[in-house]
Amino acid sequence: MLKEKLLYMIKYLLSERGELGQVKIPRNDEDMFRLYRGLVNIRPAVKADEEYLRAEDEFLTDLINSKGVTDIAHLKQVEKDIYLWKGDITTLKCGAIVNAANSGMTGCWQPCHSCIDNAIHTFAGVRLRLECSEIMRKQGHEEPTGQAKITGAYNLPCDYVIHTVGPIVSGRLTAEHCRQLESCYLSCLEAAVRKGIKSIAFCCISTGVFGFPQREAAEIAVKTVREFVTNHNIEVVFNVFKQEDYNIYKAHLG
Repeated sequence: MLKEKLLYMIKYLLSERGELGQVKIPRNDEDMFRLYRGLVNIRPAVKADEEYLRAEDEFLTDLINSKGVTDIAHLKQVEKDIYLWKGDITTLKCGAIVNAANSGMTGCWQPCHSCIDNAIHTFAGVRLRLECSEIMRKQGHEEPTGQAKITGAYNLPCDYVIHTVGPIVSGRLTAEHCRQLESCYLSCLEAAVRKGIKSIAFCCISTGVFGFPQREAAEIAVKTVREFVTNHNIEVVFNVFKQEDYNIYKAHLG
């Protein structure tokens, strides 16, 4: 059944782009999903018809459930109201997850890229890019570094996605880079509290292709979050994907 939905969605996405009409659809599940993901990643921010959205909702929900959903209620705190969790953030059930976005704020357009922005948009579904695009159209300019925007989560198990643009470090780390990263964490936390969100999961903002040194980023993240949760009713998950990052955060926590 899942394969039938996947095949339908691929054909629908190909039909939207005449120049891709001759693309050969692979037969095995892994290659089919990779094609589907790539098509979603390059799809413009436009509405999809209801039949496609129903198929996408069913497919992505089943796919995420098959990966295994982790509820924040089952995690163990490392400090009061603070958690450290190594896993796939698109499978975390909590109030909100944080997306490390780019200044365009409409997701990663590089097919099947390994960044968190790409993963979140892929597993949320095509409506996330549309909502982000509408927010940016109304704003009328690129998203400044260090701010935050809240959207729906669609097919993700969390309730909301909070998007923030971290600093890009292309040379020496400066005090301004550090201030901007601190602003990312504060902006996300403040946006969550205003929305009444009771739990939030942070990825390692800016430490991937944006080049922020991991140890310094973790130090800023932990310090900022510690100070914030002291005075606000919110739980925070530091989500890491690599063991190296887990070890770095573990050294700062608990």
